[in-house]
Amino acid sequence: MKIILASQSPRRKEILESLGIDFEVVPANCNEMCDKTAPNEIVMELAERKAKSVNLPGIIIGSDTIVVHNNVVFGKPKDKDDAFKMLKQLQDSWHEVYTGVCVIKDSPITYYECSHVHMKRLSDNEIWDYIDTGEPMDKAGAYAIQGIGAKLIDEYKGEFETIMGLPIKRLKTLLV
Repeated sequence: MKIILASQSPRRKEILESLGIDFEVVPANCNEMCDKTAPNEIVMELAERKAKSVNLPGIIIGSDTIVVHNNVVFGKPKDKDDAFKMLKQLQDSWHEVYTGVCVIKDSPITYYECSHVHMKRLSDNEIWDYIDTGEPMDKAGAYAIQGIGAKLIDEYKGEFETIMGLPIKRLKTLLV
């Protein structure tokens, strides 16, 4: 059965490719506004909505990622000032990264994973230098742990792929 990744994210595509699975990318087309307040519920609802937006035969994978710091949800920054604000709050502290996944075979199977990340203490200049790379602009929490943003991170606990945007340990079992 054909596997479809309902995402334009190069990170999710890279993660799925690392499993050696043949799949097709079909970008999700749905509203990403959510009235849920619990982080796990937000990412699961949006992952399911994304997966269901791809109305094709096959196994469909949808995913959504958010960053949570002091009970505040950080999505993708609206602009450079928003990215600065996010990184300023995240620096020198721990935060959580939630990624929801929905796999539609016969019926939707939706779950989430959470990893914890500690960002280094950063000066304003270091934050602006990172923002000027352009990398943070399409990332939840305004950073990419697998990219240039890796230098911002002290340590993490949990699955690395959850932080990147597609936890694979459980996903692998659902695709067989």
